[in-house]
Amino acid sequence: MTFAIWALIIGALLTTMALSGTSLKRLPLSTAMLYLAAGFGLGPAGLALMAPDPQVYSGIIERVAEVAVLISLFAVGLKLGLPLTHKSWRLPIRLALVSMTITVALIAVIAVLVLHFSLGAAILLGAILAPTDPVLASDVQVLEANDRDRLRFSLTGEGGLNDGAAFPFVMLGLGLLGLHDLGTDGWRWLAIDVLWSMAGGLMVGGVLGTLIGRLVVYLRSRHKESVGFDEFLALGLVALAYGVAVLGHASGFMAVFAAGLALQRVKEQPGETSNPAILETGLQSSQAKEALASDSQYASAYMMQEVRGFNEQLERIAEVAVVLVVGAMLTYTYLHAGVLWFALLLLVVVRPVSVWLGLLGAPVSRDQRILISWFGIRGIGSIYYLMYAINHGLSRPLAKEIIALTLTMVAVSIVLHGISVTPLMNLYARRNAWRNNRRRTIR
Repeated sequence: MTFAIWALIIGALLTTMALSGTSLKRLPLSTAMLYLAAGFGLGPAGLALMAPDPQVYSGIIERVAEVAVLISLFAVGLKLGLPLTHKSWRLPIRLALVSMTITVALIAVIAVLVLHFSLGAAILLGAILAPTDPVLASDVQVLEANDRDRLRFSLTGEGGLNDGAAFPFVMLGLGLLGLHDLGTDGWRWLAIDVLWSMAGGLMVGGVLGTLIGRLVVYLRSRHKESVGFDEFLALGLVALAYGVAVLGHASGFMAVFAAGLALQRVKEQPGETSNPAILETGLQSSQAKEALASDSQYASAYMMQEVRGFNEQLERIAEVAVVLVVGAMLTYTYLHAGVLWFALLLLVVVRPVSVWLGLLGAPVSRDQRILISWFGIRGIGSIYYLMYAINHGLSRPLAKEIIALTLTMVAVSIVLHGISVTPLMNLYARRNAWRNNRRRTIR
């Protein structure tokens, strides 16, 4: 009976999302808000069909959240059409490194002075809450690989980089709590957890994404082999990049992001299209699709289209699963004035200050700076690092406090950013269009 009830609930939820997806894009709502409410209703406070106590099921929740982040990071890499050496990456790199470091420091100061945390616990809390979310931020991300809007590109690149960039601070906090080996005078932390973790992850993902992408395009365009199973290619590359990186003590998050970024940069030298299936029927038949996949002019573009489409669907499913669990876990938090005050302070003070300091002198407009400051969306990345920390031996009282702060922060972010994203992004688009028209008129 329980399985039938779950089938009914999940079926109704997914069908409703599919039927109302277009309408939701016009409203000040996000799908994450609805999943959060549904999860709360399914949890102990409602129908009691879910009871995901974060201190009991931390291992399972960690893995689910990790898979969701990996899928999203790969999707983000597939969307960004510029190599890391391009000047457009300067803004997201400054946000992911400078602004995030400032965010960790500010949160740690607040946690020590106001919440009376130890230094290690304060840094750990800052690391958990500092990274912006690549899963829940789809409405402010680039729309396609050739989208060069500075606001969207900056927020997308930041979300892709800072989940991996937060890892060293998580390990530093755990180390100061005696739960991780930092090495003599912190040498191990600096060499392995900071430098090698990020650089090694980017290198592993970049190499694997490039090699596998080129191999697939070569086999398809030159030998008409390895056609189809693009879904397996997406899952295989994510798993391979993650596994190689983690076994090499590098960041799996950085590796998967870099693999997606490298894969969509793979291009085959185009030749003349002479396949009659393409010339006569275009994209209408399965024969034409197979011809496209193996044609020298379209092989890489077709591969990317298929991989990106499959990965985006996986990302949606992962979002449903994790946000439902987050909603159900809210029952296990205890709300008091300090928790809500802390969440609002992070959104309206810490995030704007860190962004403004991190982007000093950067070529961004006032509108872009304000929106980047506001859209520091917290979500599944924070849930993953929270569970990771619990599984590394946090004491129950400290874990309970950090759980309350993190889940409240994520829930507040989902609601406030979900309400504001549609009107603010629409206003930004209108103001951009007005400025562009004005420039053309002056010329």
